[in-house]
Amino acid sequence: MQLHISPNLRHVTVFPGKEVREFIKVKVGSRRLSYRMLFYSILFFTFILRFVFVMTAVDTIDGETRCSTIGCLGKRLGPRILGRRLESSVPEVVYQVLEEPIGKDELKGRSDIPQSLDEFMAEIKDSNIDARTFAIKLREMVTLLEERTRNAKIQEYLYRHVASSSIPKQLHCLALRLANEHSTNAAARLQLPSAEFVPALVDNSFFHFVLASDNILATSVVATSLVQNSLIPHKVVLHIITDRKTYCPMQAWFSLHPLSPAIIEVKALHHFDWFSKGKVPVLEAMEKDQKVRSQFRGGSSAIVANNTDKPNVIAAKLQALSPKYNSIMNHIRIHLPEMFPSLNKVVFLDDDVVVQTDLSPLWDIDMNGKVNGAVETCRGGDKFVMSKKFKSYLNFSHPLISNNFDPNTCAWAYGMNIFDLEAWRKTNISRTYHYWLEQNLKSDLSLWQLGTLPPGLIAFHGHVHVIDPFWHMLGFGYQENTSAADAKSAGVIHFNGRAKPWLEIAFPKLRPLWAKYVDFSDKFIKGCHIRES
Repeated sequence: MQLHISPNLRHVTVFPGKEVREFIKVKVGSRRLSYRMLFYSILFFTFILRFVFVMTAVDTIDGETRCSTIGCLGKRLGPRILGRRLESSVPEVVYQVLEEPIGKDELKGRSDIPQSLDEFMAEIKDSNIDARTFAIKLREMVTLLEERTRNAKIQEYLYRHVASSSIPKQLHCLALRLANEHSTNAAARLQLPSAEFVPALVDNSFFHFVLASDNILATSVVATSLVQNSLIPHKVVLHIITDRKTYCPMQAWFSLHPLSPAIIEVKALHHFDWFSKGKVPVLEAMEKDQKVRSQFRGGSSAIVANNTDKPNVIAAKLQALSPKYNSIMNHIRIHLPEMFPSLNKVVFLDDDVVVQTDLSPLWDIDMNGKVNGAVETCRGGDKFVMSKKFKSYLNFSHPLISNNFDPNTCAWAYGMNIFDLEAWRKTNISRTYHYWLEQNLKSDLSLWQLGTLPPGLIAFHGHVHVIDPFWHMLGFGYQENTSAADAKSAGVIHFNGRAKPWLEIAFPKLRPLWAKYVDFSDKFIKGCHIRES
């Protein structure tokens, strides 16, 4: 047999000899290798050799600056097949320059740094620079733009903090108008509830909900959404707790806007005997907390001036400075067993939630002896909202925290919680809460981020029964990634965060979920210029 290959590798010819059959009949085990198999094998390897040769040759002709489709393929496949090492086309000096640290002060007052990618490209094209100069200019431009982006983000968070911490004039107007109505209109001073429904306030056959707030408009939305979506509204009892200054306007609103057949109770803190007698631990802790804050914290200015924290960390610190987190309305839930000594179970609602379904099935949930029925926030589809563990709230660099808790313990959420008051009274949860508040004050507020959830995580540790996430969807006040379709499928949606739905900074596509429960034709709403959008 003769094998002839043309010089340009375009033709391969095989001439079999006379005795080739006898020559190639070689036994391999129990099988014979035919001349036809050998012929196709030689043809295949010849094609591969030609392919590699062409790829490498074209790549060499194209050079380093140009790369055709065939050439690039040859460059990628050729070295691998031939065992050659593929070297990077980026000069080493570029990596060295980009890895060098650069001080922020070095860029101050510089006018020669490109302000955009277009300026950078124009400057590169107009000047003949080497790789090192290219890397230096690129590093300076990126560093400058990163710093400007960071400052812009921080300013955004600061403005949102200011907007969310102040009381909108519309809400202030509503409270004043209702207070005036309370003083001039007897119909605005009705006893809530009327005498015939007072026994229901301590009747455990009813569904008891508790809401603590000094925001009249927000409270009205929670109450309206709760009653409208209830399948058995005549069994709903809503206990509204407010402070002394908001009691008269709150009473006036619900006297003039009854939610029959549901039973509404409006009560101020000073109406509770246990609150007016003796010392209340949470109030003492709050007073000390305010003094420590003023002494050891520089407020929002100091937080924003921190050059080492990332913008999202600064946002969390600013949010924790909100007056709401140091409001008695936010701490009062820890005293539920004393406030409602005759009740066995209640559902506590925050004033920034909207109820979208009947909540009576919550009473059918078996708590298995636990005290707090809550939704976990460490697992779920939304990684931004549902990724919270103890280490997200507690300072595990402090030995008091690291010696007592696991950083990877799953966190849970306030906002919609089932509290088994009967089981609670058998525990020391309230004492634990006050103990850790004292420890935080002694540690100069260094045990956790500012807010009421961290001490709650500690106090209820080991007493939480996890409920289905359907009952409580979070994050509507600090991110707008949630679709309206997903939101409508939840039992309760929570506008936790700065972008409250009654503020102008609310997310436009999410606010309608809240606004649908506001009667914008009401004379008090219209008179205070509270608008739908």
